[in-house]
Amino acid sequence: MRVLLIGAAGAAGALSRYGVGLAVGPQRFPWATLLVNVLGSFLLGFVLTWAIGRGWTEDMTRSVTVGFIGSFTTFSTFVVDTTSLTRADRLPGAVLYVVASIALGIAASEAGLATATRLWS
Repeated sequence: MRVLLIGAAGAAGALSRYGVGLAVGPQRFPWATLLVNVLGSFLLGFVLTWAIGRGWTEDMTRSVTVGFIGSFTTFSTFVVDTTSLTRADRLPGAVLYVVASIALGIAASEAGLATATRLWS
């Protein structure tokens, strides 16, 4: 049953990721990937904390974290976008993208953990 739940959640995450790409549209800077990675970092931090506090089952937790969030975030796309910026001789943009992705991802994860902790307390 867990595999089916993860698969269904993964499909929803992938479709959500695709929707963000459509909503943002083509850009010279990979804003959609940055947005998805920051939002995914927040969601993962939030859900892991929330799930423990709310007593979610292992099946539910894995479905949301591995399935939905795992397919929603796009680290492999992040790497390709960074490489593309570098190959296009846009090194400052590539560096900004890497630093922003990491810094904002960590900050979003901390915010997710803190938000879930506050809501649970």
